[in-house]
Formats: sequence, C-alpha cells, structure tokens
Amino acid sequence: MHIFSIIFPLIFIVALGYACCRLNFFEKQHIAGLSKFTFYISLPAFLLLNMSQINLQESISLFAFLSFYIPVLTVFGLGILIDRFYLNKKHLKNYQQHGVFGLASSYSNMVLVGIPIVIASLGKEMIAIAFMIITFHSPLLFALTFLIGAKGSSDKFSWSHFGKSMVLNPIVLSIGCGLILNILGVTLFTDLANSLELLAKPAIACALFVLGANLAFYKIAANWQPALIASVLKITLLPALVLLVGTYVFKLDTQILNVLVLLSASPVGVNAYLIASQIKQHEATLAGAVVLSTILSVISFTFWLAILL
Repeated sequence: MHIFSIIFPLIFIVALGYACCRLNFFEKQHIAGLSKFTFYISLPAFLLLNMSQINLQESISLFAFLSFYIPVLTVFGLGILIDRFYLNKKHLKNYQQHGVFGLASSYSNMVLVGIPIVIASLGKEMIAIAFMIITFHSPLLFALTFLIGAKGSSDKFSWSHFGKSMVLNPIVLSIGCGLILNILGVTLFTDLANSLELLAKPAIACALFVLGANLAFYKIAANWQPALIASVLKITLLPALVLLVGTYVFKLDTQILNVLVLLSASPVGVNAYLIASQIKQHEATLAGAVVLSTILSVISFTFWLAILL
C-alpha cells in the first residue's frame, strides 16, 4: 500500500494528461504552450531554487557519478551491439542508427519522471544528488550519439553548435545558475525567492501532465520489437547494473544508491526521440520506446521500490 501511495498520484496525473488529449479536450497546440511554460519557466525555477539551496557536499560524489554512468555507458554500448548484430538484418554498418539505438537503451526521463519518483518515495532532501546526475546526462549521451553517428556520416560533428545548444538548454542553464549562486553563497532576496517558489510549485504536476499528453501523440510502431528491447534494457538492465555497481564496487550509502537506481529506472526520455528525428534514424523505434517504457515503468518502479524501501 505504501508503494501504491507513492506511485498512484504520479500515474493519475500522467493518465489525466493522456486522457485530456485522447478526448480532444486539449489539442496539440495547447500542450505545446503548456510544455513551453513547464520547461522554460516552471521547471527551471524549481531547479534553480533548489540547486541554490542544497548542501553541495552531499550532492557531489565521484563514486555516485561512476556508479551511475559506468552502467549507463555499458548499456549504451550493448544497445549499439544489439542494433548492429541483431536488429540490423543486413549486417551493414550504420553508425548513426546504432548510436541512436544505444541512446534509446540508456537515456532516462529523469526530469519528468525520475525527480517526482525520488521526491515521492525518498523526500525532497534527496534530490541534491539527482542534480549532479542530471547536469551531465544529456550533454554526455547526446554528444556520444552524435560523435558515433559522425563516424559513418559525411556530416561533421560541431562542438561549438552542440556546446551552445547544451549551455542554453533551460534545464542545464537553471542548474548551472543555481550552482553558481550556491558556490558564491548568494541568498536571493525574499520577494524574488517567493516569486520563484510560486513558479516552481506547479513544475512537477505540469511535467507529468505534459508527459501523459505527449504519449497521446506517439505511436507504438509496427516494428515494436526494437522498441520493446530498448525499453527492457532501459528499465530493467540499467537499474540492475546501477544497483550492483553501487552496492558491490563503490559501496554507496543506501539513500544515495536508492536515488541512483530510481533515476536509472526512469523510462526513455522524450528528448531521445527528438535526437532520433534530427538524425533521421530509428524514429519509429524511439516513439514506441517512449510509450512502451513509460507504460512498463509502472511495473518496474513498483518492483524497484519494493526492493529498495
């Protein structure tokens, strides 16, 4: 019942967003507006405010970083091999395609799903370590995907263009600004802090609602098999590896390890689909993986919460 109480409110908001779009109560342009508010205003306010106030000594840990990203890179590489030797029936090298499938197998929807799960199950004070993981997540995996794709493509990978897009990313930018304020010991004056807190309050609910609404626009493609393989790698193998590495290799504190496992158990992130669309590889697979992994994550989160709590 405790686990049900944790998961139900999150599922309810996601399902409400999905139902509102399926029933045409909200149209795509309405969700686009709500999404823009969520990702450019409310979530950045939430992240900046919390990042500026957290205890940095508790949020920065090399062992936690390695416990998370060693399994992530391992599953990323395994995804490449599966796409190269199992899914690619013609056995032709297509580095762009392989890289995108590796991304699909390892990229977590930590902002929309991971943080709400961590807050609901472990408490708001445990999101400090999550910020360190989130800061490097998109830059590392997106850069790796583009670099692998560039190996077999005439298109050159531009570090300057990529760096600019990452620096201006509202999630990375807000965490970065909050980190600078924290390091400098700057305390926001009361009226500004209260204003940011008001903007931050709907962030989690809006993020979950937008996630559910977007699921109504993605389809589980006819080639569901690769989408299912990516989903299984993402929500079962990856958190299992994080648990093993964190427990037996780096011997992490239990609470920190719980955060890392829940973040890694998050479904495939929507941004991975946007990268697939940009590279024009595995687009149907990524759309299907976003939907499948999100649906299956209800079961996987129940399993991981039962193990961890």
